[in-house]
Amino acid sequence: MIDGKNYRTVSDHCWSTSRRLADFQELGLSLQVISPMPELLGYWLPAADGALLARYMNEQIAAMVAESGGRLLGMGTVPLQDMNLALAELPHLKHSLGLVGVEVGSNINGTVIGDLAFDPFFEACVDLDIPVFVHALRPAGMDRLVGPAPLQQILAYPTDVGLAAASVLTSGLLRRHPRLRIAFSHGGGTLASLLPRLRQSMSVFPAIAECLVLDPAEQVRSMYFDTLVFDGPMLRHLVNVFGATQLMVGTDYPFNFRDQKPMQRLEQSGFDATVIEQLSHLNARRYLGITNH
Repeated sequence: MIDGKNYRTVSDHCWSTSRRLADFQELGLSLQVISPMPELLGYWLPAADGALLARYMNEQIAAMVAESGGRLLGMGTVPLQDMNLALAELPHLKHSLGLVGVEVGSNINGTVIGDLAFDPFFEACVDLDIPVFVHALRPAGMDRLVGPAPLQQILAYPTDVGLAAASVLTSGLLRRHPRLRIAFSHGGGTLASLLPRLRQSMSVFPAIAECLVLDPAEQVRSMYFDTLVFDGPMLRHLVNVFGATQLMVGTDYPFNFRDQKPMQRLEQSGFDATVIEQLSHLNARRYLGITNH
């Protein structure tokens, strides 16, 4: 419920560890990383309330991980509407709660993640060795959609994720923090289609060349992306653009608009056994920095 209105109807698979684990066989999974539903990142709340919500979410995710018997890992959240509070929560979620990463929105109250204002957060993530997962949130362009409300998830989410990923390139975030491990939902959204335009623009607009410095097609090969694009040919294209070492299985479980058979989709997309092994678990282990699962 948001402002007294039903935002979305969800099942208890969101918070029931036993129900989630019961679905592993059908999904083809043995280990799953869970993170907050994006709306619960709560950046629009007063800072103190946002910090309280973040701490509660992190504790609940940690409890699910503890209950799972090693079959779940958790990503937490921080109140990015207040940098001091966000920086205080980061070490707590890692060292006190044992979470393996942090989820952030594609924008924080309309400010895209590549903005220099968030540099202290990304610097802290590098120092603490915490990977970042970017998910679409309250996307731009809603006024341009014609049709039912679910079009937000279908069309606006990948657009906002693509712009967020592009902002990482154009802001020089990876040049400033080359050890940052950052991943994007929905296959990076529109980013793969934007890359050729960015590359071409470097030879046309001196300001863009000065802004990007390095070939964006090379820079993206240090970023990570999930496989949630619902299409084998598109997934093969992303492997070609981003590299077989940079994609990880994404499901959007347990929501309705999800990949029901994520492993089956990999197997039916024409990849050889080596690439399937990379996409199914090796890349995720490297991104998360885990070796003991």
